Amino acid sequence: MKIKRTLDRIPGGMMMVPLLLGVTVHTLFPGAESMFGSFTGAMLSKSAPLAILAVFFLCVGATIRFSATPYILKKGGALLLTKIGVAAVAGFVGAYFLGQGVVTGGVLGGLSVLAIVASMNDTNGGLYMALITQYGKKEDAGAYTLMSIEGGPFLTMLTLIAINAAGFAMPGFEWQKMLGAVLPLILGMILGNIDEDLRGFLGRGVPVVIPFFAFALGAQMKFDDIWRASFTGILMGVSVVAITGVALWTTDRLTGGTGVAGLAAATTAGNAASVPAAIVAANSAYGPAAGKATTIVASSVIVSAILAPLVTAWWAGRVAARERAIAKRLAVEPDPNADAPEPVTTISANSEEM
Repeated sequence: MKIKRTLDRIPGGMMMVPLLLGVTVHTLFPGAESMFGSFTGAMLSKSAPLAILAVFFLCVGATIRFSATPYILKKGGALLLTKIGVAAVAGFVGAYFLGQGVVTGGVLGGLSVLAIVASMNDTNGGLYMALITQYGKKEDAGAYTLMSIEGGPFLTMLTLIAINAAGFAMPGFEWQKMLGAVLPLILGMILGNIDEDLRGFLGRGVPVVIPFFAFALGAQMKFDDIWRASFTGILMGVSVVAITGVALWTTDRLTGGTGVAGLAAATTAGNAASVPAAIVAANSAYGPAAGKATTIVASSVIVSAILAPLVTAWWAGRVAARERAIAKRLAVEPDPNADAPEPVTTISANSEEM
């Protein structure tokens, strides 16, 4: 059986399939945690996602390099600031209408500021690299070195703190718990930058850990939770591609790119589904929003993973067609700045007789 190959063909499959498996277990066997106990019960417990996420963020941190070339700093920094800036603006708008509450019914059921910010803050790195490899410039692939800082709950926390500071009465965070939430990422960054062997060793753990924390997250939800938030999640995924896509496309063009890298970054990362749980660990006041936020973010992962490649391929085709047209025109039209050729004088064989 080609299980992994099948999962790789599904957008966000390594995240979504284990998550849905965990939801299935919790829906059909809600007492499984206490019945099995031991290791199985621990995997189904509420603390399981946090323990696994600590390992995950440490491994992610190890892949982030402190050094970067000027182009990577320029491109990656511009895309990073644009992504978190758009997420912050969307969060402010959401806080204006929702406060710290959660929409309880209707087509936007489950929507919260936490769901909005977590969905828009983080880019799907694997999909970005795949799209850049196929459609973009190889230099733009390195931009994700800086953009990977988005990973984890830290930037979402900072955004929520900024919204709170603006007077929207969002729950704050104690500095100790904020530090605790980002300490594994920081430790991983330190280890990965002082030892290349550790970088490689820990970096290989990133894809391995994903299905385990996804299953543990799913084991805290039931299918009725997903059903109530399904349309909101689809709408969120479309919004991520449309809203962040326009902003990132503009930034990419302004920094000398074609726009392809910007559109390729207009996604929600699979690990973003873990952010609500990490936020609740730092502040339990976000608990009522966390469950549905996880579902919405997970749906956004799938929708953006489907739409972003389509939009990126369409725009890359337009860019390629324009470049071919320019090259063809330059090949046909003479350069007006080029020197005119010297006239050639032909002397006939009988000129000496004249």
